[in-house]
Parts: sequence; C-alpha cells; structure tokens
Amino acid sequence: MKRNSRLSLALHTVSHMATDPDRVRTSSDIADHAGTNPVVVRRVLGKLREAGLLTSEKGHAGGWRLARSPESISLADVYLALDERLVAHDATGGPSNCSVEQALQARVAGVLDDIEKTLVERLGETSIAEVQNG
Repeated sequence: MKRNSRLSLALHTVSHMATDPDRVRTSSDIADHAGTNPVVVRRVLGKLREAGLLTSEKGHAGGWRLARSPESISLADVYLALDERLVAHDATGGPSNCSVEQALQARVAGVLDDIEKTLVERLGETSIAEVQNG
C-alpha cells in the first residue's frame, strides 16, 4: 500500500500503536521503523493529532500515543485526518470553451466524487482494532 506514502505511514503507525495504546513512541522510533525521516513522521502525525486521533507530549519522556481507543478509530478517520484525496479529479486544466469537454469533465468529476465517497464509507467500516485482530 505505498501509493500514498503519508496514508501508508499513518495507517501503519496507528496500527502499531494499537498493539500497546498506552506506550509513548518517539518520532525517531517511528521513523526508524518506517524507514523514513522523523520530520516526515511529525508532519503526518501532527495531522492525526489535529484530528484528535493522537496526543503528543514534549520533553525527555515525550512522544506520541493514541488519543482514543483503537476500537473507536476507523481507517476513514485516519484517511480523512490527512486531508488528501486518493481519488482526485484534475481541475488544473482551466475552463474550456468546448461543451463536450465541459460535459466530460463534469461527468468524470461526479464519478470520481462518488468513488471517493464510497472509499470513505468502506474505510469507515473497519477500525484500527479490527486490523490488529486480523
């Protein structure tokens, strides 16, 4: 699941945290495990903290931990916290004078929006705890 590395990192980290929800993990420990930079980890986990999924503690014994029980965190919660879309339509082409192109763009955008909504609904059906239980 490496298509979106931030989503992969977030889901992987939260799933590991669910195995021992009270354990505090440092950005460096998470980064070592994930094979990435602690700065990347802090950016991703900061979004999860803003969404109320994680807490962070500063200081010598500080780090990251789950803010909620693994049963109450869905895969959709993690996905939505990152504020990104896996299924995005390209709106960078600018307005077109061609009515066929406009109609195609509108139709494709609608389909992609439906796919995105279904993706979030399906991710919402699985909790982090369920991932741990197989």
